[in-house]
Amino acid sequence: MARLLARLATGALEASLADTPVVLVHGPRQCGKTTLAQTVGDAGGYTYLTFDDPVTLASATGDPAGFLSELPPRVILDEVQRAPGLLSAIKRVVDRERTPGRFLMTGSANVLLVPTLADSLAGRIGLLRLHPLAQAELSRKSSHLLDTLFARRIKVRRVHRLGKALAGRVAAGGFPAALARKQAPRRAAWYRDYVDTIVQRDVRDMTRIASLDILPRLLALAAGQTARLINVSDLAGPFQVSRPTIRDYVTLLQRVFLVDELPPWHRNRLSRLVKTPKLHITDTGLGCALLGLDADAVWADKTVFGQLLETFVYQELRRLASGDSGDVRFHHYRDRDGYEVDIVIERGAGDVVGIEVKAGATVTAGDFRGLRKLREAAGDRFVAGVVLYDGETSAPFGDGFFALPISALWEP
Repeated sequence: MARLLARLATGALEASLADTPVVLVHGPRQCGKTTLAQTVGDAGGYTYLTFDDPVTLASATGDPAGFLSELPPRVILDEVQRAPGLLSAIKRVVDRERTPGRFLMTGSANVLLVPTLADSLAGRIGLLRLHPLAQAELSRKSSHLLDTLFARRIKVRRVHRLGKALAGRVAAGGFPAALARKQAPRRAAWYRDYVDTIVQRDVRDMTRIASLDILPRLLALAAGQTARLINVSDLAGPFQVSRPTIRDYVTLLQRVFLVDELPPWHRNRLSRLVKTPKLHITDTGLGCALLGLDADAVWADKTVFGQLLETFVYQELRRLASGDSGDVRFHHYRDRDGYEVDIVIERGAGDVVGIEVKAGATVTAGDFRGLRKLREAAGDRFVAGVVLYDGETSAPFGDGFFALPISALWEP
């Protein structure tokens, strides 16, 4: 499936290869990194090598400098986290000759959370986070929602309400191999097997923790707390391990892209803002499978649907941002008086757009209370506040506030 779909990140990858010696596409396994790298690499004359091949891995780890000396001028190195010692040798090669696009690498571990890997190529590497498939990619449509929001070019229009079909999108997720299975129980089985594979393979390669069996259970618990402020005590409750250990395990799940932490948005002078990050499962299809929920069960439980829908919207926005040429950063907002905004997007020099997610089919002025507080906090940096909801009408609510159907995430 992934080979047939154009990826939003293609342009950003091509631009990085044009001026950067080393480009790393990292993201969860099976999200399409290799396909994207090979598609772009085929057009650029790249040779493909993978460290999932034991002979290639042994050659690279046994003699990194010798391995690199025999490579062709342009090479794709797939799953580079399996050969971390190679990065120091790549650094020396790049320092001798900073040829743009020399190395195109992929990795299933977040190098930003592994200081030794990040430091090896600081200033020499371009990083591109690839996500599972966005709804716009699946629909083969171009979405310019981020540009629309930051330009405040939101038009009044009507679309069909999604209703239960929205729960179906949430439960299906975005991993290509899972979506290739047409029956929901078979997709859920793929997601469960996927987690087991990540834990037994990638996590075991990264660390020597004694209780690998805790991680799938911890991930399922995290899926139940998606879109909530991280509460380590709650996460540690079912396990006979300390809170610091559980915190380390959550960081480990981040390293293999199974969960994301959404940091708080704040200005230092605003002391009444809550500075705890939110936890999001990396894909709602994965989360639903871990929770044993299909589309019908998600639709029937409005509380769970609301949580999963917030994560779904957050991840869709991040996937759209992978094709954005600007500097896009994501946060959440919450103050000690209880005002909150689900998603805060910063772009460029600090322009701010707030997104509130609502599972219902109507929007009222009261749904903008958190967004108004965000406008006060952001001052002249505030561009727009939007309630994304499961309704039919795009409509203004005065002074930079808008209601917008969730289908705007993938409809042009």
